[in-house]
Amino acid sequence: MKYRSVGKSGLKVSEIALGSWMTDLSGSAQAEAAKETVKLAYEKGINFFDCADAYSGGKAEKFLGKVLKDYRRSSYVVSSKVFFPTGSGANEWGLSRKHIFENIDRSLMNMNLDYIDLYYCHRFDKTTPMEETLRALSDLVTQGKILYYGVSEEWGAARIEEAEKIIEKYNLHPLTSVQPQYNMMDRYIEHEIMDVCEKYGIGITPFSPLAQGLLTGKYKKGQPYPKGSRATHQADRQINNLLTDENLDKVDKVEKIAGNLGVKMPVLALAWILRKDIVSSVITGASKASQLESNIAASDLVIPDDALEEIDKILGFTKFERHVG
Repeated sequence: MKYRSVGKSGLKVSEIALGSWMTDLSGSAQAEAAKETVKLAYEKGINFFDCADAYSGGKAEKFLGKVLKDYRRSSYVVSSKVFFPTGSGANEWGLSRKHIFENIDRSLMNMNLDYIDLYYCHRFDKTTPMEETLRALSDLVTQGKILYYGVSEEWGAARIEEAEKIIEKYNLHPLTSVQPQYNMMDRYIEHEIMDVCEKYGIGITPFSPLAQGLLTGKYKKGQPYPKGSRATHQADRQINNLLTDENLDKVDKVEKIAGNLGVKMPVLALAWILRKDIVSSVITGASKASQLESNIAASDLVIPDDALEEIDKILGFTKFERHVG
């Protein structure tokens, strides 16, 4: 496993992280499988474990904290997030100072930790002044309850620029990371957000690197969805909306490149994200050992330049640039 700094900070994280968004805790067998996955990830060199207060209503935080307590606290990095409702009260959601302060204590209690390494704003809160949110997060760093903080994709390039001005004006602790969706099929952060992150030394820790499973290569045009796959049961149908003939054709072509390189499609898809130095770590999900092993393999793959050029032609992405005159 290789490790990278999160932006310009001194925090080192594994290139592959294990996320808790899809962790299945619906039964004892599922919870035991999830526990073994976390333990295997740690043994394989993954030191970054991403979670959120909203995942499984707090159960994911409690589960992760219970598993990680067997390891030295200095040997792993944990992230969590704040924004979504934790109750029915008017102040039990968002990014107000009140909710942030109350929620960090809730997350610390859930995970049985003295501090959280990286604390994200899960969404952007239009009802709270940005200055209030940033001051609260900076104060948590000063108090030692969090070590670094970050924001989600919803903040966007303009909001990140605004945040940087506030941070400079009041000499706050720095914004360290942004967590956006990013994969071969969704490259919107390359329009502006990636440039802003490079400008300020903000690390990117993308989620959904396999586009809801589209980039695993298991979905084929004209064929039934694989039994038990996300497309057969996902309530919000995100993956189903991605399974267009155009996208499936692109995946089929990129998968041939993966074959020529002697790797599986998911490995290529993750390594493709890591081609960008500003990416600190890719947040992946895994429900079984084989998936975890595949994810980890991406850390060792360096994609040749000619293959990258071929992939770009297949994907057909064009960065937006506005020219006057």
